[in-house]
Amino acid sequence: MKYPQRSQISLHFNCCKRWSQTGQYNIGSSAGSSCCFLSASRAVFSSLATHSQLTPFNATMAGMCFAKLLMILAAVSPLFAAATPATSLLVLDKRDTALVIVDPTSLQIVAKMPSGPDPHEVAVSSDGTTAYISNYGGTGSPYHTISVVDLIKQKALPPIDLGPMHSAHGLDFAAGKLYFTAETNKVIGTYDPATKKIDWVLGTGQNRTHMVTVRAAGKQIFTSNVNSDTISIIEPNTSPNNFGPPPGGGPGGPPPGGPPPGGPPPGPRIPDWQETPVKVGQGPEGFDVSPSGKELWAANSHDGSISIIDVASKKVIQTINAKVESSNRLKFTLDGKYALVSSLRNGDLAIFDAADRKEIKRLKLGRGAAGILMRPDNQIAYVACSPDNYVAVIDLKTLSVVNKIKPGQEPDGMAWAVR
Repeated sequence: MKYPQRSQISLHFNCCKRWSQTGQYNIGSSAGSSCCFLSASRAVFSSLATHSQLTPFNATMAGMCFAKLLMILAAVSPLFAAATPATSLLVLDKRDTALVIVDPTSLQIVAKMPSGPDPHEVAVSSDGTTAYISNYGGTGSPYHTISVVDLIKQKALPPIDLGPMHSAHGLDFAAGKLYFTAETNKVIGTYDPATKKIDWVLGTGQNRTHMVTVRAAGKQIFTSNVNSDTISIIEPNTSPNNFGPPPGGGPGGPPPGGPPPGGPPPGPRIPDWQETPVKVGQGPEGFDVSPSGKELWAANSHDGSISIIDVASKKVIQTINAKVESSNRLKFTLDGKYALVSSLRNGDLAIFDAADRKEIKRLKLGRGAAGILMRPDNQIAYVACSPDNYVAVIDLKTLSVVNKIKPGQEPDGMAWAVR
């Protein structure tokens, strides 16, 4: 038998080494990894493939060859991976359990990172460097984490452990905090990235508290509560606390040297919150607050209607028979002109004139439509067509599909990362 010599193997390893040292190595190019990997593997196995047995020496050398090649590829891949664009579109692939970074100009995939189990929603820090992903699993699931991804280094970080809180779903980043829902526990909470601690939890008393939106620098919080058929409006309680001694005074007062009767205990006060659940249609899930902050539109997934709430009075002022079956998300365009509603059941995207409150167009996007996101310049809307494994790109001037992004399997939640 004729086997490749040590000099041949060394030659091809040196080839790989030179590519990496000169900065010309590119994991995705034919002149990079493909050249070196195929060249080296041919040197080892070109003659071995035609023979029926391996000598111990060559079997050992073959294993060493591939081990070293894998080490080289692992070492140089971070150096030559495409950088995360300053403005990036983030897409969650539920079936791939991955977070995908997409270049919004070329619509090409830049990188994929692990998202943790059952990823549903994604939110981004205000500086655009960190993504947070809810690991859902449905009400009663064992999942109690929010995954974290470094968008600059393109790698997963240790997840946030929610402890006894399970089924995180809705996310929003505001006032330097990550707001989240924990559906199983009927609560919302905040995580402080500076201290790396959960620093606030509030019960909603509602069933399936699913999505959350935060406005007014954290002073106005909205949640959809699917199985209670309500939208919660949560604001700081401005009523006096009426803190005082027991009625009639006497026993039960403070000990000698303590705070004066009727005074609050020492230390900073924890803000109190007023929660108002507003009854809407059946199964509210996706919702959005208008850019003016005056109205909230809730898409009711169980009856196909849209409930319009006057935020100031906290009352439903109109119900639209939208006929959007299994509505999943509702989003206003950034100028407040249109409201877009997606149907997970049949793939429709219903577009409403927000001023007239009438449907003006309906697009058939595929077998199911889910997450909706507006581009920061308000020229484009992105709609995740989960069953069809693509994201539809909608021109907001012509209200038509102009392109498709294929990030992976079952895309859903989306967000912008802007640095």
